[in-house]
Formats: sequence, structure tokens, C-alpha cells
Amino acid sequence: MKAVVTTEQGAKPEVAEVSTPQPTAGEVLVKVQASSINGFDLSVAAGYVVGMMEHRFPVVLGKDFAGTVETVGEGVTRFAVGDKVFGVVTKAYLGDGGFGEYVSVPEAVGIAKLPEGVDVTTAGTVGLAGTAAVDALDAAGPQAGETVLVSGATGGVGAIAIQYAAAAGATVIATAKPGEEADFVRGLGAHQVVDHTGDLPAQIRAAAPDGVDVIVHLAGDGSVLAGLLTEKGRIASTVGFGADQHPAATFIMANPTPETLERLAADLAAGRLSVPIERTFTLTEVPAAFGEFTGGTRGKIAITVS
Repeated sequence: MKAVVTTEQGAKPEVAEVSTPQPTAGEVLVKVQASSINGFDLSVAAGYVVGMMEHRFPVVLGKDFAGTVETVGEGVTRFAVGDKVFGVVTKAYLGDGGFGEYVSVPEAVGIAKLPEGVDVTTAGTVGLAGTAAVDALDAAGPQAGETVLVSGATGGVGAIAIQYAAAAGATVIATAKPGEEADFVRGLGAHQVVDHTGDLPAQIRAAAPDGVDVIVHLAGDGSVLAGLLTEKGRIASTVGFGADQHPAATFIMANPTPETLERLAADLAAGRLSVPIERTFTLTEVPAAFGEFTGGTRGKIAITVS
């Protein structure tokens, strides 16, 4: 099958022909139609994850996937051939990925059925970013009437976090540059916008004189942001700022449980959630799309596979 792989530590991603994976017991084989780029994919391609996870080269990149179940392994009960599914490749090693024509994934975690009314391209962008946003907000628990700062608001995780925080009844402050970025986050539900290229603490203090109750930390200096919390404020961070750095902080590693994925799918189907897609690339264009992602995005970069 055709896939985007890295052949050794630090090797540049390339399009190659590799063997089609076969599902083992408890796994399903998905014919992939869509995926998307996440920061984790760039970290793997750059070799930053070597030593943290086993790599089985050639590593097929890509965490997100959406498509149709092609075959099922022994003992699979949740899915059948022909089911439309989406999710996040969740294995103890790196080797199988969503940037290929097929991917094998365990049925127990990282996969859910795709409901009617959700297009496959959107489904291919929501898995990892949506899970990270949900897990961060579940950890921080914003309440109606509280103030939530989303730092790193314009990316895929931030775009989803804004929507969920606003839906919880919180006042959302989002970081974005003036102009198109600011309009983008306001369109997702942000009540106030602060420019992260300026004096961020001063702007946040002006917007929330009593401090912020919750910080969804996706970018920026966590220690600086922590100084803006109220007495009972909480931080949920996806970028390594946890309890070792501040007692109010929780480091989030996205866990795409079936329940979380089903929640995301239901919210998409009902129109309670949208995933903004800035640009779409084909599978063979993934190496070029990495450069686009590095330059910053408003929402997600989607990948169409078939």
C-alpha cells in the first residue's frame, strides 16, 4: 500500500510502498479515507520520540484516521466489515499510522463508529485534537460563570477547547493575533481576545482583573500564565507543564477512549461542535503539508487518503 513513512530516526517523511497491515486478534483493519496532521506527527518525524516509544521502521506516520472497516481480527465484537469508523491510532509502539491506505487498530481504544451526518474528512481531523481538548477541560472542570484562558487558541485543540468552554457557560479569553486570527477565535465563541505577541500578562489582567479560573495551556510559558490564576485556579497543559512545575497544573496526555470519541462524534452530528479545516492535502502531499503546519494554522490541516 501507499503510505507516508520515516525509515529511520530523523529521516525526512517520504511516500513509499509498504506492506498492508493485517489485523491481529482484537484488531480491525480500516481502509483509510481521511486523516490530519498533529504536532505529534512532526515530533515522530523529527526523531524526538525515539527512546520514549518503540519504533518499528518503516514507521507509517499519522495518528488520526477515518474510513471503513475492511476486515476484523479474531475476537472482535464491536465492529463489522463495512462499518464507518474514526479515531486515533493507539498502540504501545510506533509503526502503524493513519497516513496510509490501510491501518490496523485495536478495537478496545482509539476507535468509534462514525454517525450519519458527519463527513469523513471532518472525522479524520477530530480524533486526537478533540480528545486533547475534552481531556483538558475535564481535568480543569470549568464552571458556568468562570473565566477560561485558552493559550494557543488558534490550532486544532484550541479551536475545539474554545467551543466546549463556551458551551459550559464560561467566559473565554483566547490568544490570537489581531485581524484574521482574532476574528477566527471570536467566531468559535471566544468572548475576549488577547494578542500573544504583545504583553500577554498585562492584557489578561486587564480582561480579568480578578484572575482567570482555568487555563487551557497549549502554548506559551506556563509559569508566566500560572501567575494569572485565581486562588482556586487550575491549569490543564498538553505541553509538559504539570504538577512538578505548579501545584495547580495537570499534564494532559490525550486518551482516546471510546466514550470520548463517541461524545465528539455525537456533538459533531448534532451541530454542537465544528472542526475548522484551514486546508486539505492529499496523501502524497503530506511532506509538504508538514511545512504548512509548522507555520501555524487556524484549525486543522486535513489529509485525504482515498
